[in-house]
Amino acid sequence: MPKPSSVRVPTAATPETYEVQAGDSVSTIAARHGLRTTDVLAINGLSWSSTIYPGQVLRLAAVTAPEAAPPAPAAPAPPAARAYVVAGGDTISAIARLHGVSTQELLDANGLNASSIIYPGQSIAVPPTPSLTLVANTTTDASTTMLDAEQIANARIIIGVGRELGVPDRGIAIALGTAMQESWLRNLDWGDRDSLGLFQQRPSTGWGTPEQVRDAVHAARTFYGGPSDPNGYLTRGLLDVQGWQELSFANAAQSVQISAYPDRYAQWEQPASAWLAALG
Repeated sequence: MPKPSSVRVPTAATPETYEVQAGDSVSTIAARHGLRTTDVLAINGLSWSSTIYPGQVLRLAAVTAPEAAPPAPAAPAPPAARAYVVAGGDTISAIARLHGVSTQELLDANGLNASSIIYPGQSIAVPPTPSLTLVANTTTDASTTMLDAEQIANARIIIGVGRELGVPDRGIAIALGTAMQESWLRNLDWGDRDSLGLFQQRPSTGWGTPEQVRDAVHAARTFYGGPSDPNGYLTRGLLDVQGWQELSFANAAQSVQISAYPDRYAQWEQPASAWLAALG
């Protein structure tokens, strides 16, 4: 009796790739195209706990000859440096801390030394940070949540701003979980109505210009709020909510976001604490 294939081959009508839409999950995508969820996970190098996001392209074409060894994956291109525009009061060490790199790495990336002077409006090259796998321990088991280099960089900005403002760890974790729920920790240039950026803040409701809302540092500062909020009293950040420390994780996030789905923030409480422990 012939050995059955370990991967189901899609029908001729099945596309080779699929672009993830809002609300999709790997299981619904697999069912829609007549595939097994385990096959789609395996083809894309995902696990059951992996996060997918709108705009991500998944492969649906299965391996037709499972006995043959799969080709070696191409080496990924090295990540590119990011640009940061110096603001008034910035220092090299503060910029390095915000982006999760060492002061020396930042100096070396820009051909500077410890005595170099930087000035507002100057563009600083921020060296890339590596991709990382973070493990979040829950009360029932251990689940692995993958963060790629983009998500890690954004998480480090949120953590760095929180540290600079003196926000307690729980407040920083709330900010991380909120950003994961709102944007998958990605600085999105789209969203519901005019929502943009890491926290899906809306320019039309006073959170800043579209450019400011998509500035990760500005977005984090306005989420935290407090005395140094760039928006002043136009918006309410976490630190502006009286007694936020006593609120549940989800309610604290909701007090800033005013979401139609407030309960969804709760799922990120444990992972966010693990990300903070690993990155902050």
